Parts: sequence; structure tokens; C-alpha cells
Amino acid sequence: MGSSAIALSGLRKTFGDKTVLDGIDLDVPAGTVFSLLGPNGAGKTTMVNVLTTLLKADSGSVRVAGHDVVTDAKAVRATIGVTGQFAAVDELLTGQENLQLMVDLSRISTEKGAKVVTGLLERFDLVESARQPVSTYSGGMRRKLDLAMTLVGNPRIIFLDEPTTGLDPRSRRTMWSIIRDLVADGVTIFLTTQYLEEADQLADRIAVLNQGRLVAQGTPDELKRQIPGTHVRLRFATAAELDAAARLFADSTRDDEALTLRVPGDGGTKSLRALLDRLDERSLSAESFTVHTPDLDDVFLALTGRTTEATQ
Repeated sequence: MGSSAIALSGLRKTFGDKTVLDGIDLDVPAGTVFSLLGPNGAGKTTMVNVLTTLLKADSGSVRVAGHDVVTDAKAVRATIGVTGQFAAVDELLTGQENLQLMVDLSRISTEKGAKVVTGLLERFDLVESARQPVSTYSGGMRRKLDLAMTLVGNPRIIFLDEPTTGLDPRSRRTMWSIIRDLVADGVTIFLTTQYLEEADQLADRIAVLNQGRLVAQGTPDELKRQIPGTHVRLRFATAAELDAAARLFADSTRDDEALTLRVPGDGGTKSLRALLDRLDERSLSAESFTVHTPDLDDVFLALTGRTTEATQ
């Protein structure tokens, strides 16, 4: 990992009397996936716009690939790629023509440009559809083409704004695979997403932005451990057994309809063994048990007071 791909210190941005980013400190190591989460209006898009030189911060230090985004904006733009929430492709052109357009804009030589186009079509499995108009492409194909166009200039830092919104599960997993391959090649990914499973699957580190402030940072597992709620769920065969077990564990929560008991714990083997021993001492036997730990949805709700469904 080593050096920082993105480094923020004291980043502030206001619009009128509304503070959108309020003193953001952030460090993204090179060659990692960093995911920024937050409800709508939290300031995610504003932060990305500042990082990609589209918007000027009011104060603070912002460096991307070692370059200051204000005094060295041209150098920043030469090292980054941006894939927006909606595929920025020309539907009247073919997939190959869209890629060639990006090559022409990048001022790559004709010979090298042809190799770049061919290589990207192969990498993104778009060879068969390369000469078809993009208007005939599925949503997943458009997203792949959009990301392929972003890679024409070989950026070392890529900003992905909700790259799998609207995709079916298979297309989403294809995009995940492509993102992992990019990181394996040393590319840094700055990912904003509303799908917490996506952040959990891909991100080395996650930050949660709420009302302009970073309210948490860490690995997915570190964030989950901050939230209480780990418990063992026991399912019994009869109401009598459920009654007896509920009396054993005073802090438990019962569901009479499902004949289940939810017992708080840390999820470790020691506490689980103690729980089962207590049941055994009373000759009680659960039909099944499962250990549940908080997921990123629980983290998001605890930190922002909103569910992810409410943000979409």
C-alpha cells in the first residue's frame, strides 16, 4: 500500500449558509478500495467534485496522487478517471466508436490507440457487441463500456459513483470482479455506493459521511464491531421450552409466533458454550441456533439514524 493516493485535511465547503463539508480529514492508501457511504445530502457528491477538481473547497488541504487539486489541477486530472452514476456513453455510436472517441480526445497515437481499444474490448468482454450501437446494449454492458472508456488514459485513481446502480445481480458481480482486477493492478478506487453489500465486498476501508462530517472510519469489520447487537437466536419445538429458556436468560427477547429466543452475546465460542451448557443443565434443547452479528446496514442506521432504503 505505502503512499497516499488521496489525502484531505480540514476540508470545508459551504453553499450560502449551509455547511456541506465540515472539516474532513481523510487518507486513502494507494492500491486500495475506499468506500464513502452516507445518506442523500450528506455531502458525498460535493467531496468527489472537490477531489476531481470540479469544485473548489473553501478551506483545507486536498492532495490527489500527491498533487494539490487547486495549484496543480492539470496534474491531478492526468492521473484520475471518473465514472459517474449514469453511463456517459453515446448511444448513436458503437461500443468501439465510443472507445475510439476517448482515444482521440486523449491524443494517443493511432497505432497505440488501436491496441488500447482492442485490449479494453477484450478485457470487458465487449468484442462481440463492439460494432453494435450502444442503444442496443443492456444496462450492464453500458456500465462496462463506461468504465472501459474511463480506463483509456490509464488512470491510477478512479472515482466510481454508484457504479452498479440499476444492474441485475449477475452484472453487479461482474463489475465487482473488474474492480478487484483493477486494484490488483495497483489502481486506487474511490467508491460511493448505496449498496452496503457492495462496500462490504469490495472496500478495504469505509468512511461514513453524515451532515457534512465523517462520523466513522475503518475496515468493514471494525465498523461492525462498534455496533452492539450480536446475539444468538435459539428456536424451540414447543412453547413450554421457549418459556423455560426465556426464564433462564433475563436479557433475552422472545418471539412466541416463531418460537425463537434472542440472547445477547459477543458471538465467541466461550460465551456460546456457556449458553448451551445452561440449557443442558435444565435439560432444554433448541431445535436450532444461529449467531447473528451486526451488518453494515446496522452500522449505517446507528451512525446516521436512517436505513439505506431511506437514502435511495
